[in-house]
Amino acid sequence: MRTRVSTSHDLMGGALHVYKRENSRFWQCAAFLGGRNHRISTKEESLDRAKDIAEDWYLGLRGKHKAGMLKNEKRFRDAAEQFRLEFETITEGERSEVYVEGHWRRLKLYLLPFFGEMGLSEITAGKVQEYRIWRRQQAMEKFGKPAARNTLHQEIVCLRQTLKTALRHGWLQYLPDLSEPYRASAKISHRAWFSPEEYRKLYEATGQRAKKPPKPRWKWACEQLHDFVLFMANTGLRPDEALRLEFRDVSIVKDHATSETILEIEVRGKRGVGYCKSTKGAVFPFKRLLERKRPKFEEGVPYEGVSEKQVALFKPGPKDRLFPRSHHDLFNIILDEEDLKFDREGQRRTAYSLRHTYICLRLMEGADIYQIAKNCRTSVEMIEKYYASHIKNRLDAAAINVRRKKPPKQRVKEARSRELAV
Repeated sequence: MRTRVSTSHDLMGGALHVYKRENSRFWQCAAFLGGRNHRISTKEESLDRAKDIAEDWYLGLRGKHKAGMLKNEKRFRDAAEQFRLEFETITEGERSEVYVEGHWRRLKLYLLPFFGEMGLSEITAGKVQEYRIWRRQQAMEKFGKPAARNTLHQEIVCLRQTLKTALRHGWLQYLPDLSEPYRASAKISHRAWFSPEEYRKLYEATGQRAKKPPKPRWKWACEQLHDFVLFMANTGLRPDEALRLEFRDVSIVKDHATSETILEIEVRGKRGVGYCKSTKGAVFPFKRLLERKRPKFEEGVPYEGVSEKQVALFKPGPKDRLFPRSHHDLFNIILDEEDLKFDREGQRRTAYSLRHTYICLRLMEGADIYQIAKNCRTSVEMIEKYYASHIKNRLDAAAINVRRKKPPKQRVKEARSRELAV
């Protein structure tokens, strides 16, 4: 929806227009030259000063046009509009609404104010570097500290996707270099997880709360959380995968290789449909989930506040979900109570940390990294990068502390030297 113009004045025989929008205190100016419209803000509230700036700008624009320096090309703003139209249509239902809205916010607040009126050929590697400097200065003025590296990275991703849209439509000849010069590689830190001692402390706390909940009506929620912690740490599922899981997706089987009873799970998540084999520690939590009666929930009603007297309990069926609601709030309460919310490097622990705990514990037991990657529906590179590097059990002391055998003559000389010394 376009903003309405409240006041407008014509200059230079009608070739130049000075106007003010309803929601702005500054005067804008516009002119049609070289087959396209040109607009800028005068950054002035006074009409007389705005007219002077507009005339100087228009005369400079005409000079560039006569010298052949004014290119008739699409602007970054045009590419951004086309990118928004395509992205919303093609990714509908495939991308998170939060992710899509994040792109529009970056375009509106940062990319369009800086690149908006530039011709697409004017956006070079140098201009991108100027943008990084501008963003740093802007963040320092507003927040007193520079924008986070990941924040700036997401803005460059949005810029790249917009320029690729222009490239596909033939509005741009080549994609400029968007890499970040002068910067060392970022530190790769491991993912937040629970060490064996911390994990034991966590499930003992959830187990105690399941036996003695703060309020009787919270008993069902506390029991569900305890089984959620054990189930996640013994399967390595992502939280969204676990919340999407139905009872018909899980089977209790006897593994022929280990002769142990485990779970075979059909996982539906961000990587499509995959398969997972749990450890034996996930079997009893699953059986409890299967046998535990649950209340029927209404939309918007938190299950922590539902008592057994208020609702009818029923035994879940094959199409019911193992975890019908998220345990985010209760899980965070227990982390805070047990002082487990942050690891020693200050990283925040979440339900995702239970997946990281599963991977780390499997590595510590000496499991094959390729099999772990397949079971967790990720890559060996990701595990090597974020998990295996900080697990001490991955280092083989026998392979590290190897000593080269000495030649026979040298061993004889050393034996004689020892005899003489005696």
